[in-house]
Amino acid sequence: MSRSAELAATIRDRAGAEPPKLGLILGSGLGHLADRVDGVAIPYEDLPGFPHAGVSGHSPKLVVGRLGETRVAVFGGRSHYYESGKADAMRLPLEVLAELGAEALIATNAAGSLQPDMPTGSLMLLSDHINFSGLNPLIGEPTDRRFVPMGDAHDPDLRDALRRAARAEEVDLHEGVYAWYSGPSFETPAEIRALRTLGADAVGMSTVPEIILARFLGLRAAAVSTITNMAAGLSDEAISHEHTKAMAPLGAAKLERVLTRLLSGQLD
Repeated sequence: MSRSAELAATIRDRAGAEPPKLGLILGSGLGHLADRVDGVAIPYEDLPGFPHAGVSGHSPKLVVGRLGETRVAVFGGRSHYYESGKADAMRLPLEVLAELGAEALIATNAAGSLQPDMPTGSLMLLSDHINFSGLNPLIGEPTDRRFVPMGDAHDPDLRDALRRAARAEEVDLHEGVYAWYSGPSFETPAEIRALRTLGADAVGMSTVPEIILARFLGLRAAAVSTITNMAAGLSDEAISHEHTKAMAPLGAAKLERVLTRLLSGQLD
């Protein structure tokens, strides 16, 4: 039995055999959303191979249960490339999600805005992404499955469902291109100018590896950013991780409403 199958069996023993419809990865400052799930919380330390999620603002537990009317598997924290130097740090958790029978993944993150009309506290639905880091979680995968097409990496139907949920909640949902920067240092003003030239609208240190892995595993995927700051050189904000955690609740409250509305009925 594979490691992902063993872990899926452990999770079913503790949380029930019904498969989750959706996986949800929570970004910095968003871990409290896991507390809204009516279900069973399993610490990552009880799931060998799951990340330690050592970044403050993350809650290292998997919560399986119902959010609204939909059975979900919520990852209260993620591991980032900059913690271990491994772009595939979230591969095992997502393999377990697929093993549990989930159909889709929604990733959330905290991001810096490159657009003046998308200030701190905004939400941005990812229309596409730029892998500015040049890294890839599938490097080393020995099979031809590694050649994953990414034309619709951000699933059109999931994105449409998120748009409709935002409209129903009267939440302004921006859309744009997210650039993955490896971190952990923040970007320089020159790097931000380069990213704007390339067509990016927001920048962050996560999510892109998870979208690639989701598509590799046959999961539909979408992602939403909570804007916690303007990117370097675009404002006089003092950018820091503490600032990110402090500003995340501004967007998190709106994102929680959108996700709750989305999950109040079955996904399309």
